[in-house]
Amino acid sequence: MAWAGKLLRVNLTTGTCKSEPLNMTWAKDYLGSRGLATKYFTEEVDAKVDPLSVENKIIWATGPLTGTMASTGGRYTVVTKGPLTGAIACSNSGGYWGAELKFAGWDMVIFEGKSPKPVYLFVENDNAQLLDADYIWGKTVWDTEPAIKTKHQDPLIRVSSIGRSGENGVLYSAIVNDLHRAAGRSGVGAVMGSKNLKAIAVRGTKGVGNVKNPKAFMAAAKEAKKVLAGNAVTGQGLPAYGTQVLMNVINEVGALPTRNHRDVQFEGAKDISAEAMATPRATDGKAHLVTNQACFGCTIACGRISKIDETHFTVQNRPQYWGANGGLEYEAAWALGAANGVKDLEALQFANLICNEDGIDPITFGATVGAVMELYEMGVLTKEQIGIEAPFGSAEALCHLAEITARSEGFGKEMGLGSKRLTEKYGHPDLSMSVKGQEFPAYDGRVIQGIGLGYATSNRGACHLRGYTIASEVLGIPIKTEPTDTDGKPELLKAFQDATAAFDAAGICIFTSFAWTLNDVAPQVQAACGDEFTVENLTLIGERIWNMEKDFNLRAGFTRKDDALPKRLMTEAAKTGPAKGVVSGLDKMLPIYYQVRGWDEEGRIKPETRKRLGL
Repeated sequence: MAWAGKLLRVNLTTGTCKSEPLNMTWAKDYLGSRGLATKYFTEEVDAKVDPLSVENKIIWATGPLTGTMASTGGRYTVVTKGPLTGAIACSNSGGYWGAELKFAGWDMVIFEGKSPKPVYLFVENDNAQLLDADYIWGKTVWDTEPAIKTKHQDPLIRVSSIGRSGENGVLYSAIVNDLHRAAGRSGVGAVMGSKNLKAIAVRGTKGVGNVKNPKAFMAAAKEAKKVLAGNAVTGQGLPAYGTQVLMNVINEVGALPTRNHRDVQFEGAKDISAEAMATPRATDGKAHLVTNQACFGCTIACGRISKIDETHFTVQNRPQYWGANGGLEYEAAWALGAANGVKDLEALQFANLICNEDGIDPITFGATVGAVMELYEMGVLTKEQIGIEAPFGSAEALCHLAEITARSEGFGKEMGLGSKRLTEKYGHPDLSMSVKGQEFPAYDGRVIQGIGLGYATSNRGACHLRGYTIASEVLGIPIKTEPTDTDGKPELLKAFQDATAAFDAAGICIFTSFAWTLNDVAPQVQAACGDEFTVENLTLIGERIWNMEKDFNLRAGFTRKDDALPKRLMTEAAKTGPAKGVVSGLDKMLPIYYQVRGWDEEGRIKPETRKRLGL
């Protein structure tokens, strides 16, 4: 079977590292990664725990397909209780780190307690030890990773680490691996920092040698790769343009949240789009985009590598930012750009580099900038408080705020609270475009009704990756549904949410779901793990994971009132575009969603649903 069969338990308080056999009964019920890690977490941690306390735990986990030849089999998940939301936090990353942990012979690492001093975990196959991190504490991710490789004299070590924002408790700080891949949302980096844990460095040379039926697995993986290659999104759009292919598409649909969701279309969208990234600049004749890049085992290669204009005001006399680096994804380009009315592509790239360098979620950061700019234009915040004039559209303000947030200096400390706490502090909580304290991604929940319901019901706070109904509502995958319709959206969303949980648990990238259904995933999981993992069983596993996460949130104190959208989306209609005049239909959809889920009218899991799912 494709699990390594063991986990590493690290007690940071006592400094011990112990191997434990993986609970294979749980593995059969929750598969791996997001599912299995959440099972361990919810069994071991009180839902009422303070996310930044010693009692909280944090888990890195792979899936059974992680490290195999399954396309995109490089994913890993970080599970904890999130400081931004107080809800279950589960953040997913690609790159190469997840596969390396599997190659070292581990399915997951559980951290508990708090180290009395800064440390990092070094794992080399079966050997694991906590080492002094004084020499890297206070350093950025970009300085931490090469410093660890140099210390151990091994350039093939893979590093998952936090920057200064995680150390300083920025509530939406990320965990970064391979310099620009990140477990980006919900503040998992802040939990890591609260434990004085700087990094996990892994070197594995074992490979994945325990696939149940290697011949059948190779055949299933090969067929699944053909499906990806032949699909318009995974075989053409994402390799050519990355996720940024969506910028102009979503703007034309009239669903691009602009200036803190006051508008739904951005007049500067074309200037920050995938097409703009690929067009030679007037200043030097070179395109912003250098090439695409793939994570471990990926045949899609949606990642962007970009090179900033060396004459831009942000990087003059700062050569450390001149090289080719991780480029803009759609969500980051939106959050740093349209959300704030900024159409300066180079400024967006610079702010994105700062987020990568110091481990900050660009979605929450950019959305918090949007709230600050609105407060500034209202006269609630001043230049003296912020440190710069900050109207919508100011590239200078965006970049200034990125730098002071990364360093937690001055107003940057307030930025580190996220938009919910910041707007509450200044008396305008309605200006936070968030659910459960986590900010919206790059789709307007009025114009695209299914994703609005998805934001409201997501277990980790507002999120598009927990049920990407955009695939159906905009792209027509697997069937086309009308974005502004509310009918059928609760059923559609549940199907997406459950399937997504199964994809995550397997250890593969959710982008494969543009082409794959569980009919493509099941043969791979069956060949790797066992015949019992049919489409029906994977669907049930996905539903079980979703309800397990919901159950944790209920025990943490969340109620129906938390499955809500901001007043702006409920009362202020879209001003332009095909959906002009539309507001969210959440009030109509939510009761039906609860029924479809097998929950009561208050959003609590019914006893018969618990029994059916084995919770």
